[in-house]
Amino acid sequence: METSLSDIHIQELTTAVELLENPSIAAKITNVIGMPIEKAIDFLPENWQANIGKITQKSLIKATEAAIWSLDDIEVEHPSNAWHKFGAALSGGVGGFFGLAGLALELPVSTTIMLRSIADIARSQGESLSDYETKLACMEVFALGGESTADDDAESGYFIVRAALANSITEASRYVATKKISEESAPALVKFIVNVATRFNVIVTEKAAAQAIPAIGAIGGGIINTLFIDHFQDVAKGHFIVRRLERIYGPEVIQAWYTAVMDLKTQEA
Repeated sequence: METSLSDIHIQELTTAVELLENPSIAAKITNVIGMPIEKAIDFLPENWQANIGKITQKSLIKATEAAIWSLDDIEVEHPSNAWHKFGAALSGGVGGFFGLAGLALELPVSTTIMLRSIADIARSQGESLSDYETKLACMEVFALGGESTADDDAESGYFIVRAALANSITEASRYVATKKISEESAPALVKFIVNVATRFNVIVTEKAAAQAIPAIGAIGGGIINTLFIDHFQDVAKGHFIVRRLERIYGPEVIQAWYTAVMDLKTQEA
């Protein structure tokens, strides 16, 4: 196993670190809505906090059925990011027009579009979508792109989140080859989706709070959804760069180099 990376791979890993260790889009949403996102969240009705969690989980299940399992291994050199952003912006217009009432309709659509985009990025980095572990790695991006409310600075790093999801990915991969996505037939897959949804829900709540502001409207909703998908496209690119390099050098080597790059950036800051 090689222990030193080529110059181009060090460059790619540095890009991945920049994409994966700066996951917050709260500041960008704040610029769109003109107020701190935390203040907008405070205006959400208490019962809607729980409703958003349910909608998030259902959206991930529907997106998995509609997106990941229908894609094949066509070789992709450059992912169609622009087309996916356009689709997400259109669906976001619905959310902005109807506010919270439109979230249950809009989020499954935008999540499906994002998951297709993530899968497209995975294929461009040499992943095989016939591999069920790759399909689950695409869903994993939604967890990597958002933090759990229980996180602290020591628990929100890229590799720590991956380690936290590793067992559920292994268990889920044993089911998805032969089982349908339902609680009865694939409990391990549902458990994995719930784990992902816990983190994804943080960003969905921010998005929902922003789109619920009456002044946002359809245009603002489209802008917010564009930020939404752009964020997860960046996370997906970083994630699948790391996975590609792991296939070349081994996971332990890449994790060590990843940490070294992070330490260097901290010293430069």
